[in-house]
Amino acid sequence: MDYLYIKSLHIIFVTTWFAGLFYIIRLFIYFKETEEKPELEKNILQKQYQLMSKRLWYIITWPSAILTAIFATWLLILQPDWLKTNWMLIKLLFVLALYLYHFSCQHIINQIEKGYLKYSSYGLRIWNEVATIILFAIVFLVVLKSSFGWIFGVLGIFSVSILLMLGIKLYKRIRTKKDWEKKS
Repeated sequence: MDYLYIKSLHIIFVTTWFAGLFYIIRLFIYFKETEEKPELEKNILQKQYQLMSKRLWYIITWPSAILTAIFATWLLILQPDWLKTNWMLIKLLFVLALYLYHFSCQHIINQIEKGYLKYSSYGLRIWNEVATIILFAIVFLVVLKSSFGWIFGVLGIFSVSILLMLGIKLYKRIRTKKDWEKKS
């Protein structure tokens, strides 16, 4: 019975962690896009996005990342044979990639706290898809527990990612065209 409670808590904190990772990038994009606003509006919005980012990151995302690791470790202690399976070892590599992604977001948070952001909003939109790819890979691995299944799933998400990137480019073109028409 304890196993099911631990597993439930692990899933809950994985979910809140991903929610934080997905939303934080949106806040980064909004922060970056304020640079095009008039100075007064830019200052007000950037302060608000700094506050929102800080609260999301330190109250939800970081604690969720830590609790995810705690409950995952606990699950592995309860089920040590999982460490002998290929799917779990591959999953742990994706989890490592996710923590590296998390640390890269921390780097961006540090920039925002200093009042600047060196990445473009377009680059951030693409960066946002990395967490999605990792999520798909991990879910396919955990559910299918087979090499073929997760490879098929990851190839599928790469295909979807390419379509998303094309959609982002199209959105950027449409937005640029509308901005150009407004100025004309």
